[in-house]
Amino acid sequence: MRRALLSVSDKTGLAAFARRLADRGFELVSTGGTSRALASAGLSVIAVSEVTRFPEMLDGRVKTMHPAIHAGILARRSRPEDLAALDAHGIGLIDVVAVNLYPFVAAASDPSTPFDRLIEEIDIGGPSLVRAAAKNFADVLVVVSPADYDAVIAEIDRPEGPTADFSLALARKAFAHTAAYDAAIASTFEQVVVGPDGLARSSPAGGDRLPHRVRLVLEKHRDLRYGENPHQRGAWYCSNPGKSRRMSSRARSCRSPT
Repeated sequence: MRRALLSVSDKTGLAAFARRLADRGFELVSTGGTSRALASAGLSVIAVSEVTRFPEMLDGRVKTMHPAIHAGILARRSRPEDLAALDAHGIGLIDVVAVNLYPFVAAASDPSTPFDRLIEEIDIGGPSLVRAAAKNFADVLVVVSPADYDAVIAEIDRPEGPTADFSLALARKAFAHTAAYDAAIASTFEQVVVGPDGLARSSPAGGDRLPHRVRLVLEKHRDLRYGENPHQRGAWYCSNPGKSRRMSSRARSCRSPT
């Protein structure tokens, strides 16, 4: 039986997606709040702890980081020795990984969020799952956005199965997802200082401390007719639809569009 691991912070469309997977013969494996949401929707779900035979611990800091999970994701289906290793240890394959990460960005955007609480919004297991599935995209569908649920089901329903182009596109999105997440954490840590009461998110003496690095995560808004010069390709990249910048294919200029 095929197996899907679902562990999401954004539960938009989760129950419907999981039900469609179950209708197609997938076993559902999940953790914490996601598992409860699936059970509340009347779906049969297997707890990760049943797969790992090890309880969640440290207030949920450790859940999925176990060979019974990661080997099932990373095993190459084209290698008999990989499959034999799984069989020897009683590990099942995982074919779909639907994971989006703890809401660190939302927590960090609120300056009143205590540093101790902010730390707990740093996801460890989630990025590991996403990266493992994206690395093995040839055999595993990795889903980091509810916007892709319908397309994933459509690809699963294809007689030949998901196309390589589709699986690769999901992997690209997955690596971009974890890269943006880590960039947000790193940028936030640039604001952390040691004060008399311990670590805090603030700047010393009048807020004149500037970060050592600035990290930008931009998405392509649309292609342009050309870059800085007519023979170059160009595209318009922006952080959100309302605030955009244009960058040439040589990535040398970055200016507001005219």
